[in-house]
Amino acid sequence: MELDDLYRRVIMDHYKNPRNRGKFENEAVTVDLNNPTCGDKISLQLIVDNGIVKDAKYTGEGCSISMSSASMMTEAVKGKTFEEAKELASRFSSLMQGEDVHFDDYEDIEALSGVNKFPARIKCATLAWNALRKGIDEERINH
Repeated sequence: MELDDLYRRVIMDHYKNPRNRGKFENEAVTVDLNNPTCGDKISLQLIVDNGIVKDAKYTGEGCSISMSSASMMTEAVKGKTFEEAKELASRFSSLMQGEDVHFDDYEDIEALSGVNKFPARIKCATLAWNALRKGIDEERINH
């Protein structure tokens, strides 16, 4: 099996079997973002305690790339400090720019590396990560 086929399977698995899809009943940091060029929308919720992302969930609608990326991101940031989560987001941005970046703790993210060959789809892949950054920044300002 070629690497591209494996990556496609990982992306479709996250799309068809999303991790952390849903909403929290209790109070959470909530960020709503959309990509007006394609119509993708995400509502990201973070449970935060002392600068640590304890849990993350999302709802939204969009293409397989944006929804898979949200699924992967919510898995990757659980238990991370704000700094670690923002570092992951920064590394993901580098991956989208075609840099050779590895995610040892959560290799599924690397399945999105081929997106950089399709510039119009980069915004799809980064939507959830931009919501993460915004949520962390807002939480820091408010506390």
